[in-house]
Amino acid sequence: MPPTKLLSRFALCLMACFVTSGISAWAPNLHGAQKRVRKAGVRAGRVQTGLDVLEAQKFAPLRGKRIGIITNHTGLDAQGKSTIDLLTHSPGVQVVALFSPEHGLAGRLDESVSASKDPSTGLPVFSLYGDDRRPTDDMLRGIDTLVFDIQDAGVRFYTYTATMGYCMEEAAKRHIAFYVLDRPNPIGGEIVEGPMLDQDKTNFVAYYPLPVRYGLTIGELAQLFNAENHINVDLHVVPMKNWRRNYFFESTGIRWVPPSPNLRTVKGAITYPGLEILQNAGVSVGRGTETPFEQFGAPWMDGEKVAAALNAAQLPGLRFVAQSFIPVSGLYMGRRCGGVSIRIGDRAAVRAMRLGIQIAVVLEKMYPQDFAVEKTLTLLGNSETVAKLRDGAFAAEIVASWQGALAEFDQTRRKYFIYK
Repeated sequence: MPPTKLLSRFALCLMACFVTSGISAWAPNLHGAQKRVRKAGVRAGRVQTGLDVLEAQKFAPLRGKRIGIITNHTGLDAQGKSTIDLLTHSPGVQVVALFSPEHGLAGRLDESVSASKDPSTGLPVFSLYGDDRRPTDDMLRGIDTLVFDIQDAGVRFYTYTATMGYCMEEAAKRHIAFYVLDRPNPIGGEIVEGPMLDQDKTNFVAYYPLPVRYGLTIGELAQLFNAENHINVDLHVVPMKNWRRNYFFESTGIRWVPPSPNLRTVKGAITYPGLEILQNAGVSVGRGTETPFEQFGAPWMDGEKVAAALNAAQLPGLRFVAQSFIPVSGLYMGRRCGGVSIRIGDRAAVRAMRLGIQIAVVLEKMYPQDFAVEKTLTLLGNSETVAKLRDGAFAAEIVASWQGALAEFDQTRRKYFIYK
């Protein structure tokens, strides 16, 4: 490699080291944020979700309305009562239909979801993860208000956000009001991370050009979609009480309900953004094991070598231990995978997308015949990042290449902040 190119790469690596340490405009005062996270257990009160707040208002804003509820098993209040149960028994509120996202109303399916009838209420349940991804005229007949109450993952390619965006669009076309009952971003609201989505790659796992980690609650994201994507629906966000941007999910006092079958733990939610990009490229991310997104591997991988290479990278807040596993379902079902277990120390220091890129760099170097790097494009959504991986760029160089776009996005997202 020519000396000038080597020097340029060194400079980029140095810049990325500062960025991943949190010395940047879009992840301000990381050390202070870490201290606040550690103290998050001492707070004024338990976080109240938008549903809890609306319930305290006796659902007054929805009285006299004919409602469709977009929800699933995560739509629960502080006592564990469902959004469906609460609204169908609220005086003056008429629920007309239910709408379910990916994984169905009960959140258990890993396949296409069919329309059905809710056994407890007798209401029709229209699937938005089957033949239709958007509510149709027939589904919306007789509805003047849609209520969205779903816990998401804070990650661009998690499909609940696309379902929300599509429903907002269809509501706007028909002059239907749209209420979002806000819930916590489980991985916090301070950090934005990962490449921006290319403008030409929007789809059901990429509704709008965002970074992979966008650092907004679902209500804040709805506000951004409505304005920046020019949806202009009659939007009403019911904010939470007592939520702070530096909170991880454990800080909220809310019981964790896995929002999808494989996102079982808060630890898994922290590493999910970076690990999930690897599966299309031929890597098991722990689906079909007891700890999805807390380990990864493949039959062609040597866990000891990969763990050693990752530990040598000294990623903040993380260490890696070789651990083989055999998935009972999903990719490599029934086959022994050489694997790596991910151990989290300081979760405030973890940068999940740096983790995913570092793993991709290691696997592309060690196993170029087995690791299908081009297929990471599906979820990364950024051609330049995939080209750099293919060309053997350092992970720090790739991370540094995102920073200009992230700084610009950070200025945009701040316009939609509801919480400090």
